[in-house]
Amino acid sequence: MSKKINQNLSFLTKLKKLPISADNVRCLLTTKAFKTELFQQINSATKRIYIAALYLEADDAGEEVLDALYQAKENHPSMDITVCIDFHRAQRGLIGAEKGGDTNTTWYQKVAALKGRGVKIIGLPVKRKELFGVQHLKGFIFDNVVFYSGASINNIYLHQQERYRFDRYWLITDNALADSMVDYIQQVIINSEAVVELNAPVVPKFNEFKKEHKNLSRNLKLSGYRFDPIECNGLAVRPLTGIGTKKNLLNKVIRAIFHSTEKELILFTPYFNLPTALSRDISALLKRKVNITIVVGDKTANDFYIPEDKPFKTISALPYLYEVNLRNFAKKHHTSILQGHLKLHLWKHDSNSFHLKGIYSDQRFSLLTGHNLNPRAWRLDLENGLLIDDPEQKLSTQFNEELSNIISHTRLIESYRDIDDMAMYPDKVKQLISRLKRVKADRIIKGII
Repeated sequence: MSKKINQNLSFLTKLKKLPISADNVRCLLTTKAFKTELFQQINSATKRIYIAALYLEADDAGEEVLDALYQAKENHPSMDITVCIDFHRAQRGLIGAEKGGDTNTTWYQKVAALKGRGVKIIGLPVKRKELFGVQHLKGFIFDNVVFYSGASINNIYLHQQERYRFDRYWLITDNALADSMVDYIQQVIINSEAVVELNAPVVPKFNEFKKEHKNLSRNLKLSGYRFDPIECNGLAVRPLTGIGTKKNLLNKVIRAIFHSTEKELILFTPYFNLPTALSRDISALLKRKVNITIVVGDKTANDFYIPEDKPFKTISALPYLYEVNLRNFAKKHHTSILQGHLKLHLWKHDSNSFHLKGIYSDQRFSLLTGHNLNPRAWRLDLENGLLIDDPEQKLSTQFNEELSNIISHTRLIESYRDIDDMAMYPDKVKQLISRLKRVKADRIIKGII
């Protein structure tokens, strides 16, 4: 074992963690199971419900969830129920929707006017504008159960209708872990004067709390999950947060996982746009013949993909930009693909979309996260994750079942030529990408997507 591998392995093993029981860890495999479990947890909780997600959408699934939360509050009046979402995202409609109509925030206010504010819906403004960073914390806490998924709450994530957005769904029953994640939301987020209740009769504009936001920005960079570590040599979990490029423990752990891998590294990401540091790390791993599997969504399984027979929108070029990145990456590492050290799987299942994120290393370290492994997550968004250390491979069966389930809807790339090049793109997409490259704007865009 090289010195660098040993140093990073030592860092990961010595990181303070919480011991957990394998009997208290469960993986779900489908969006239908996610929705069923979500409502079962809401209905069975008695003391607290904390939900961290990018958004709670004003659609059928969102209404079902919010109704269930209000019913839970009615059943248990003393229960603490808090939904923490992004402040800016809540102020607008879906991308491409007409401006000036109702937003998620106006919906929250209408519901609160009828049912009260027993369910707190708080908006966290990570940056002054959504473009420069969002609240991307994930996790649903029900009493002592942590239900971790990258999913937000709307029709497609909950498979409310025909289409679904595929994610990861893991449940860990552990009071200390749940306490730690709730404590972070209470102490760092709710206690900030820059965080507002979105279902209050009047929601202040960002300019009204700019000074308070500076304090919030500093605290987010300096704070993390707190807990009393217990000496443990077996199965354990470490909750992680991170924002920005300095003192970002989550990013540091991600790189340590890469550097410590000896045999096999598996990555999930919906948007193929790796930060420079991770691209270099992958190149170094392939040089020492580590086997790497990357599962990424096909461009047609991207959130922003619009079929060619639909009206073109600028945002619909994003999936093609990600595919350009992927093809260039595959071409660069063509030899590793031919040798079998690099496996690229493109996920596609009918008209559904792909939203999985995470890392699995040497069947020991697994990272459950909402981190997209892209420059935006690396530098701008507030992210979190759960690092699972499984030295005795007690969860390997569940991880392998999850992987097999994910891979079942993928095709293996055997050559970079298996990936469409720009010549095959719709004319308007080709024109836009060519224009961006000509003015070198593509480099700027890659830094914020």
